[in-house]
Amino acid sequence: MDLVRTWAVFRKELIHIRRDLPSLIQVILLPVMLLLLNGYALTFDLKDVPLAVYDQEQSQVSRNFLQGFRGTRYFQIHSTINSYQEIAGLINSRQVKLALVLPFDFSRYLKSGQSVKVQAIIDGTDANTANLIIGYLQGIVSAYSQKVIVERLQFQGLTRLDLPIQNDPRVWFNKDLESRNFIVPGLIAIIMTMVGALLTALCIIREKERGSFEGLMGTPLKKWELIVGKLGPYFLVGMLDMFIAMAMGEFLFQVPFRGSVLLFIILAALFMLVVLGQGFLISVIARSTLDAYQMAMLTTFLPSFILSGAMFAIHQMPIALQVASYMVPATYLVTISKGIYLKGIGINILWPDAVMLCVFAAGFLLIAGRKMVKKIQ
Repeated sequence: MDLVRTWAVFRKELIHIRRDLPSLIQVILLPVMLLLLNGYALTFDLKDVPLAVYDQEQSQVSRNFLQGFRGTRYFQIHSTINSYQEIAGLINSRQVKLALVLPFDFSRYLKSGQSVKVQAIIDGTDANTANLIIGYLQGIVSAYSQKVIVERLQFQGLTRLDLPIQNDPRVWFNKDLESRNFIVPGLIAIIMTMVGALLTALCIIREKERGSFEGLMGTPLKKWELIVGKLGPYFLVGMLDMFIAMAMGEFLFQVPFRGSVLLFIILAALFMLVVLGQGFLISVIARSTLDAYQMAMLTTFLPSFILSGAMFAIHQMPIALQVASYMVPATYLVTISKGIYLKGIGINILWPDAVMLCVFAAGFLLIAGRKMVKKIQ
């Protein structure tokens, strides 16, 4: 491979990128917008869920029970109501997600040593949020029930009571359970996939539509000189976007980075070769710019967003989609990114993912090279 000829193609592609300033600005702003929108708007955290209370008894005992909801960050008492009709109106208008109904004989049942049922009416239109609400609701009710049991036994003369099993949860790697710590590392893979694949998917097809591709074929350029020269500038742009995303994660979202920065950069660069090869293959086989754009969206961005594990847990998907996720290159960078960011693990654990990225990179680039030769002939 002649470095002079390769540099000439590289420089030519850089000039095209520089002249297309609107597209370049869009590519630079794309990771910023994605991170801002998803980092702030997309969250799986449950905080300050609006709650309506229908306390039919309104005694000191019922108020003590409700104090457990006031003292948590997960619920916020929105309103106190006096009828079931008000509950329907508040839930239908989306003002509250949960309504608690305490019966008029709440304290009488507790003082007599019996169980009392507290009705919880939950807005189930968002199944994920409803499940989280049920979980936190059960936790608060269980804590209050344990307190009542202890008070009953102490009233009977037991001065000390230890529960047979006590829950002592300890969360590793993301102790505050912040969604952004889970989302931002995964978004880096999605951003690199979108930028790298979409840009390179258009590089050859634009040459064909301009009529300059035949001119390139008339030069002494060899196949890999053309490929390396064409992909080099987009590799730099993609890595620049990656650094922008890393900087935003560090300084804007305060996502912890516990592993090796150098290892992450090396493996991210390897992934960038994968998406460049994928985009280049699309550019070679596409018939028009529109075809290339649509193919890139359908085969790179959408699978990486849905199936890579960046947003949705793979193990909760149907078996067929779990198998399909291993055919998505972004799956391996998401595993690498979250492992290095949150767990601080090294290549001794991540080597299978690195090997798969090498296989994908070699496969896409070799197939694209062969397809390009067939197109020329």
